[in-house]
Amino acid sequence: MPQPAPQSTPFGTTTDGIAVQLFTLVGVGGARATITNYGGTLTSLQVPDRHGRLGHVVLGFDEVSGYQSPAFRQTTPYLGALIGRYGNRIARGRFELDGRHYQLSINNGPNSLHGGVRGFDQRIWQAEPGTLPEGPTLTLTYRSPDGEEGYPGNLRTTVRYTLTAANALIIDYEATTDQPTIVNLTSHAYFNLSLGTSPDILGHELQLAADRYTVVDDTLIPTGELRPVAGTPFDFRAPHAIGARIGQVPGGYDHNWVLNEATGSHRAAHVYDPASGRTLEVTTDQPGVQFYAGNFLDGSLVGRGGVAYGKHSGFCLETQHFPDSPNQPAFPGTVLRPGQAFRSRSTYTFGLQP
Repeated sequence: MPQPAPQSTPFGTTTDGIAVQLFTLVGVGGARATITNYGGTLTSLQVPDRHGRLGHVVLGFDEVSGYQSPAFRQTTPYLGALIGRYGNRIARGRFELDGRHYQLSINNGPNSLHGGVRGFDQRIWQAEPGTLPEGPTLTLTYRSPDGEEGYPGNLRTTVRYTLTAANALIIDYEATTDQPTIVNLTSHAYFNLSLGTSPDILGHELQLAADRYTVVDDTLIPTGELRPVAGTPFDFRAPHAIGARIGQVPGGYDHNWVLNEATGSHRAAHVYDPASGRTLEVTTDQPGVQFYAGNFLDGSLVGRGGVAYGKHSGFCLETQHFPDSPNQPAFPGTVLRPGQAFRSRSTYTFGLQP
């Protein structure tokens, strides 16, 4: 039986003077999610622990001002936001498509990151709450004009969040264009399965369904090498505590893993938090996942409940195509053409383990 459609409440006013809304999805399995139409941002997600107590598992703020504060703009953590047009980095912000050269906005050292200076994470999305047999939904739509941040084509993007009775948050992505362009959409949610009681995620046990990862240079652009994880601190084929070998990785984990399956819905990651008993299972139809361990969080952001988000306060599992794919012919392609539709689904399912 379909659940009631999400209800909306005011979430404050942006620095541009636009009032934004917060939508609350309540699942019959006990989970609750809140999403704002500012950046399509997942601001909170609550699921039960091993004692049945509902608790927050993603980093976020109580109002939109938290996502626009000077500290937030300085650190640009993309906390919980939808990312586009192109998630991850593009070398020097340049790519060639059909013989034409394009220059994107530069916002991460010499490179373009997560859509540029003002990507989808800072846009106001049109929101439509609804229901499906699986649970309550929120459908968000954004029309990105030709030339925005340097990208070609008018791109129409629709993202639907669904909260199921099985305590799964499904994110469905769809995009169409009127000119050839590139697309790589993802979610930048930061997870901490003991948020509020554990200051970091280093004790979480992570497993990734990946035998290889993309080697990067000192600006985090792939070299083109897909290196086996065996014998390296990137080997999460068996569960390992995130903090066990992070000191062996200069700067910490912020890399793309090449998933063993590249088509159809497949497992990307499994996380277990011994402190709460919560688990997180991630499935996707994308060829890669960016595991980021919150290395750049520095305590300057104070989130929900007055909690300061210090280093490693949360981790991201960004289902995606590989970084810099438009400049790497051997990587899976990210070109979208008129008459085609980009469609993708990633699912974040929460459970319990003794």
